[in-house]
Amino acid sequence: MKNLFVGNMSFQTTEGELRAMFEPFGEITRVSVITDRDTGQARGFAFVEMTNDGEAAKAISALNGKEVDGRALNVNEARPKAERSSAPRSGGGYGSGSRGQRW
Repeated sequence: MKNLFVGNMSFQTTEGELRAMFEPFGEITRVSVITDRDTGQARGFAFVEMTNDGEAAKAISALNGKEVDGRALNVNEARPKAERSSAPRSGGGYGSGSRGQRW
């Protein structure tokens, strides 16, 4: 199973359009257009999960650089998601440090 990253997409590209683009190359398990958490607007990239590694490689070579809605798609194998630390973030800036003190 391969997870593919699809970047540089038009914000209007839908999951259905992506599925139609990738289906000629093989079986698709999942299509996920990434949206902004606050606005719900597409962020211009997506992930397509394909069941067969060879079919995924064919999709990458056929679709990487393909122009869709005036934009050249960037299609490659997705990198694994980085683990996030559960430790609290330390940061500077206004409001950090002692509360209520002004410098």
